[in-house]
Amino acid sequence: MTMDMTREITLEFVRVTEAAALKAARWMGKGDKNGADKAAVDAMRGMLELVNIRGKIVIGEGEKDEAPMLYIGEHVGGGGIHDPQVDIAVDPLDGTTLTSKGLPGAIAVLAAADAGALMSFPSFYVDKIAVGPAAKGCIDINDSVKNNLKRVAKALDFKMGELTVVILDRPRHKKLIDEVRTAGARVKLISDGDVAGAIACATASSGSNILMGVGGAPEGVLAAAALKCLGGDIQVKIWPRDPEEKKKIIELGFSKKQMETVFTAEDLCHGDSTVFSATGVTGGDFLDAVRYHGDTAVTHSVVMRCKTRTVRYITAVHQTKTKTVPSRSESREVRI
Repeated sequence: MTMDMTREITLEFVRVTEAAALKAARWMGKGDKNGADKAAVDAMRGMLELVNIRGKIVIGEGEKDEAPMLYIGEHVGGGGIHDPQVDIAVDPLDGTTLTSKGLPGAIAVLAAADAGALMSFPSFYVDKIAVGPAAKGCIDINDSVKNNLKRVAKALDFKMGELTVVILDRPRHKKLIDEVRTAGARVKLISDGDVAGAIACATASSGSNILMGVGGAPEGVLAAAALKCLGGDIQVKIWPRDPEEKKKIIELGFSKKQMETVFTAEDLCHGDSTVFSATGVTGGDFLDAVRYHGDTAVTHSVVMRCKTRTVRYITAVHQTKTKTVPSRSESREVRI
């Protein structure tokens, strides 16, 4: 995408994540994470048809056999031959369980960049470490937890006890949590939503400083897209859960050398053509929730451009009696 084209398309992507958030938020607290995810996917897929791009999903809901929409390799967008070819990475609802339980932290997410710019990871796990711009260049995923925390604390001019480390609350992280606590830093456990968790580390008002631990590979690419726009930093390494998964990853085309490779933000999200958009669903440190007030719904979004590192926060008021979004599954416009 040229810079002018990026500028033109940026706000179109906000409408895409807004639509996903508006539909998913109706499912908040209803105990049905699949229903919430399906609603977000349907709205996002429908809205993408209105964007003048020739897009290809490189990070999505899974392979074609697993997902009827927004699957890896699917072509999206309403553009013609003269419109840009674009890689698309999506998580229509990052935090399906959070939404089903009515917990904070769920967001609708999309990143777009020139064709070939976004790394296409299969859906497996990676070890991650991410920080904001003030600590860029201070992380090394191959170094010890304690040494990483010391460097980040120094970069932020923090005492170790003032540093907050975001970690997914999983049994696999017991050793990591113990090491962080032994080093003297504080731990913030999150149940889901590590895209928002990584971005929060680059947001001064969140109180989070560094994300560590194992999470989804697709979420790592989405986080990298946002952190590049914000000037932050991320490193990941492939983390197979068992020998069988390691064998599968190699069969998918990753060499044994790549299994040990440290992938940087530039590897995951090459160049400066990236646009990132997210809209809050259930609220949290990063973005406020969708709020319903009579005949209106209020959304809170952020949209970023890597080229200029411009970050815009957008509050939109939607009229629920008149606003519709395209439903791909129903082939018609539906009310929000």
